[in-house]
Amino acid sequence: MGTSLLFGVVTSSALVLGAFVGVRFELPKRLLAMILSFAAGALITALTFELFEDAYERGGIWLAAGGLFIGAVVFTVLSAILDRWAQAGSRPVPADEYRGSPKLDTDAAATGRAPSTASTRGAAGLALLAAATLDGVPENLALGVSLGEGTGGLALLAAIFVSNLPEALVGAASMRSQGMSTSSIIRLWGLCSVVLVIAVVVGAGPLSGSNPETISLPLAFAAGAVIAALADTLMPEAFEHGGPAVALSTAAGFVVSFLLSLA
Repeated sequence: MGTSLLFGVVTSSALVLGAFVGVRFELPKRLLAMILSFAAGALITALTFELFEDAYERGGIWLAAGGLFIGAVVFTVLSAILDRWAQAGSRPVPADEYRGSPKLDTDAAATGRAPSTASTRGAAGLALLAAATLDGVPENLALGVSLGEGTGGLALLAAIFVSNLPEALVGAASMRSQGMSTSSIIRLWGLCSVVLVIAVVVGAGPLSGSNPETISLPLAFAAGAVIAALADTLMPEAFEHGGPAVALSTAAGFVVSFLLSLA
């Protein structure tokens, strides 16, 4: 239980750290893009070796594939709703002029360009807070399960940490642009981190003792949510603001996470 609590605190601390940086500093857009792409590479390793492979071994291909598609569909639908929420009141962007996910407007946290209307309204920050909770709960449940069964989890720990950081950073910067107080911003992201710590503890406790088929579904669901997040938000945003160079940081994230998975 102590180990699961420690891992939960470590992964969730990225939310508080990112929120603190987001309300205090403005970072170069290219650096934010590199952070996003590194997170994407780390998540590729995690979803392959820590999530979907475990789901397949526990429940077979049909249950694992079904859970993966359910996770992808749920994340995609809710992400689209969050995008509309963040973009409400803004000028609609034509389909042939895609400018990334409105809820992950890195202009709110970076130097060089003014934040979008969605960010200055603060909706983007709240939408990102909801998104971090949406994909964070199944990921942290999966982390807890791996810890409860003694199968490691370092790769998943690293992947969750580096993906939480930019979400909280950009989200907090958006809330700051709206005029929300620093204490309120830190409190909101801190509450989200507490929820994710609880998810790790639940995964390492009652959930890890369940039947393999029961555990397979949340693992596969988390993998599907991660795949959807990669395709829907992280990779498009990273390439838009970082250009082809993000391919190298994505590869670096993959290698670092893979090495951790061997530990």
